[in-house]
Amino acid sequence: MNETIESPAPVREDNGADAARILDMARTRFDATEGAYAGAVTPPEAWHLYKQGCARLVDVRTAPEVRYVGCVPGALHVEWHGADTEHVERFVHDLKAVVRPDETVLLLCRSGVRSHHAARVARNAGYQSVFNVMEGFEGQRNHAQQRGFVDGWRSHGLPWIQD
Repeated sequence: MNETIESPAPVREDNGADAARILDMARTRFDATEGAYAGAVTPPEAWHLYKQGCARLVDVRTAPEVRYVGCVPGALHVEWHGADTEHVERFVHDLKAVVRPDETVLLLCRSGVRSHHAARVARNAGYQSVFNVMEGFEGQRNHAQQRGFVDGWRSHGLPWIQD
């Protein structure tokens, strides 16, 4: 884990060539989204966009997961609790409280599954540039049923902190 990490800059209108290239690549992964949202980014791509201020990163895991498993420094937090009507309405309400629908939004969960569902809902709520962070924070399980070794944010060695 890194000791000192600066919070990313605010979202900039000037994405730069790298950010545009990453978002173009993410949009080519449209099939992985089942056509339900803008596209999907890898954890390193998400970190690049986030640290450059070109996108907002929203962690959709539960508060205990964020606190005890770890999180990306400065990421926003809006919990995803499932697709029933009450939970969806709460998620959309909370998401709109922290990011505007016209912003580029990257959604992160443990393995990329919850954030996939959350991205679908966000798109239906008017977020046109919402992307799923593939692999999630911890990634898939290895042969010993442990996460964090095969893929995911942490296995890529990207910045994270833990309570």
